[in-house]
Amino acid sequence: MMNFTPNYKEAIRTYSIHYICNMHYRKIHESDNKGIAAVIRAVLKEHGVDKPGTVFTDPTTDELFDLFQTENAQYWVVENAGQIIGGAGIFPTKGLPSDCVELVKLYLHKSLRGKGVGKHLIQMCIDEAQEYGFSSVYLETMPELSNAIGLYEKMGFEKLDKRYGDSGHFACDLWMLKKIDV
Repeated sequence: MMNFTPNYKEAIRTYSIHYICNMHYRKIHESDNKGIAAVIRAVLKEHGVDKPGTVFTDPTTDELFDLFQTENAQYWVVENAGQIIGGAGIFPTKGLPSDCVELVKLYLHKSLRGKGVGKHLIQMCIDEAQEYGFSSVYLETMPELSNAIGLYEKMGFEKLDKRYGDSGHFACDLWMLKKIDV
């Protein structure tokens, strides 16, 4: 039996999940609005945080394509067999320092979790933030989303004592930041 290094094992696992399963990562299209909004709301409901002060009630959740036409913003969706099953993006949230962008709306259908899809989306967001010249990535979340918090920590995000910026999502009471190389 062959022994593979951990990085090689991860590459094989990623290939298996992303290509054999026919998942496709792409920039959001206007026709994706309804599908990604449904994924976002289903995830929040699943975790019991379908409440005001989150993206659950944020009207922009239904119009993400339009929202992400903003300069220095980008949103990706994960598609399988023509169905939207997840997504994530970066957005220059009002009130953030000029060298900081927010990682926003990382939501995945439960069938994708623990398979490297979230990690891949986060890395895509970090790479894009670097391309835009940002030196840090901020995010807001909630303790109920503990698996996501673990992933953020593994990817180098550190908890903050206070909120940055003005996302309007007052129910998000856990804040994190990752410094990145430009």
